[in-house]
Amino acid sequence: MQYLSKLLSFPNADKASEEGLLAIGGDLSTERLLLAYRSGIFPWYEEGQPIMWWCPNPRMVLFLSRYKISKSLEKTINSNTFKITFNSCFSEVISNCSNIKREGQSGTWITQNMKDAYIELYNKGHALSVEVWIGDDLVGGLYGIDLPKCKVFCGESMFSKKKDASKVGLYYLVNKLKSKNYILIDCQMYTKHLSSLGAEEISRNEFLKYLI
Repeated sequence: MQYLSKLLSFPNADKASEEGLLAIGGDLSTERLLLAYRSGIFPWYEEGQPIMWWCPNPRMVLFLSRYKISKSLEKTINSNTFKITFNSCFSEVISNCSNIKREGQSGTWITQNMKDAYIELYNKGHALSVEVWIGDDLVGGLYGIDLPKCKVFCGESMFSKKKDASKVGLYYLVNKLKSKNYILIDCQMYTKHLSSLGAEEISRNEFLKYLI
């Protein structure tokens, strides 16, 4: 594990700890964040901690061709309960992702500095959001980093205020990415929820090949 200087670089991924921690420090500049994501690295830390950079092994990914949709979710989508937009209110999506209460978590890793950094990425065309609405109410959404040259989307976070809202948002994102011949969504770490949608763990080395 390495402490970063002002130099815009990261150590090789195989230097990561068993938990996946690769480096500490540096900054959240657009240039460093883009270098990180293009290298299979992402920041994850809590308020009061230094910036921590991760490259876990194994890696959780969703191959778009293996995305699973349940019959109940298909029924919800066909009901037209929700309206979907893309990139209509990125800052509101990331704020909701930060504020939503999650089981087993006492705080959030989406600090104000993280919000500012990812909004800047969005303003420069490197991040996108999906919004899920009922009428004029934003009830769900997700955001992440777009790597169009690699045909990879790096999912960061999602939120739901109504049942299935974020799942519906993901469904429309998957379809949008498929239409552009994307290969996978990087989900970073295993969760039971992601697994139920078809995501799976692959080795770090296999994942990094998709970023070349």
